[in-house]
Parts: sequence; C-alpha cells; structure tokens
Amino acid sequence: MKQRIITGAILACTAVALLAIGGVVLAAAIVAIICFAVYEEYGALSKAGHHPLAWPTWAGMALSVPLLAIGGAKLLIPLAVSVALVTAAIVLFRREPKLEDIFYSLLPFVSIVLPGLGMLALTGIEPKSIQLTYLFLMITIPCVGDIFALYVGSTVRGPKLCPAVSPNKTISGAIGGLVGSLLASLLVGCVAYLTAVGSRELLPAWGHYVLLGLIGGVAGQVGDLFASLIKRHCGVKDFSNLFPGHGGMLDRLDSVIFMAAIIFCYRVLIVL
Repeated sequence: MKQRIITGAILACTAVALLAIGGVVLAAAIVAIICFAVYEEYGALSKAGHHPLAWPTWAGMALSVPLLAIGGAKLLIPLAVSVALVTAAIVLFRREPKLEDIFYSLLPFVSIVLPGLGMLALTGIEPKSIQLTYLFLMITIPCVGDIFALYVGSTVRGPKLCPAVSPNKTISGAIGGLVGSLLASLLVGCVAYLTAVGSRELLPAWGHYVLLGLIGGVAGQVGDLFASLIKRHCGVKDFSNLFPGHGGMLDRLDSVIFMAAIIFCYRVLIVL
C-alpha cells in the first residue's frame, strides 16, 4: 500500500506539472501515453493466444495527429473507417482468417486511440483557463471516483457489483465512487470559477458539472470494468509493471480514457 501511495503521488504531481506546462510538451506526453497503452493492450492480446494485426492501428495513430491539427476531429471519421477496412481486408486474406482476429486487431484503436485523440484535441482549447478546466475534469472525475470507490467499498462491503468481471468491486463502492466523481466535478467547477476571472462565461453551467460528474463517474467505472474484462480474458493481472503498485499505463488510464471521450463529446455536441 505504501508503494502504491508513493507512486500515485508521483503520478499526480507529474500530471499537474504537464498540465501547467501545456502546449507541445503536454500534447507529446499524451501521444506517448496513448502509444504505451496501445502497446500494452496488443501485448496482452498476444499473450492470450490471439494474432492481432497491429500496424494499421499504429499507422492510423501516426496519421491522426497531423490530420487532427489540419482539419479537426471530423477527419478522424474517415481515418477510423480506413483503419477498419484495411485491417479487415488483410485478416480476410490470411491463410487461416478468423473473425475474432479482426475484432482484437481493432480493439486498441477503438478503445484507446480514438478516445485518446479526443484527449489530445482538448489541449487545443483556448483560453488556457478553460482548457485546464476540461482537462482537470477529465482526470479528477474518474480518479477521485476510483479513490472513493476503493475506500467505501472496502469499508462498507456488501453485494458485489460485477463479480464475473471484477470480484472485489461492490455496489457500495460504486455508489461511493459516483459521489466522489460528483464532488470532484463540483470542486473543479468552483476552482475554475475563482481562477478564470476573465473567461467565466465560457465555463460549463453549474448543472453541467453535476451531469459531467455523474455521467463521467459511470463512464469511469465502466472503463475500469472493461479493462478488467480484457485482463481476465487475457489471463494477466496487470497490463505491465510500468508503475510499481499500479500496474501499467492502461491500468491507470482505463477510466480516464472513457472520461476523455465524454468530455470531448460534451465539447463538440453541447458547447460548440
């Protein structure tokens, strides 16, 4: 537990420092994070005996960054379709084509790359105070929810939430996690209101903080369970041992990735 707390504190300080620096440094860090997570997921799938085709996803990820800068998020749709078609076509012409190989080949692109690019798109928001608000919402809602879920679930215990996927998660922990996510969202909103003096009109409405906290809390827990299902299927405890006491990049990113998708959709559908 001590090692977990120390590693968690270091990760939190690193995240805050990257958010404060912003710009190209933050964007490069996000790209590196996405790459690590994709590598870990493909590695887990390969250990499970699958034969995923990885290079179309890597190529799509390499192309997505300049496309995102040139034409915005709308260009990601034809890119995603292209990656899917190329992957399916190549797997179909293997000596022993298997339907599941198409699915497992595309899983990292759909579950990591596309939401990760939404995270990357958030770094282009101006002014900086509004950008930081969305990025802190993206990180704190699932992370604080995870902390609350851990401590409430281990203290209150009770009926299991999803024992077939994650035997240790409880319904009480899930409720505690939602409360933590809601409080985190409102806290970010309060700090943003106090600090973004010249751009308060661009901040989300207070009711939106409530919705983002609740929806994001659910999304974060679903992301955590989704990652647990992949690990259970692949027969691994963690995706890697990159962070002592915390597992790999994807072990830390699972809920944040899903939250990034929520924040990106909120920006595109509600704000813009």
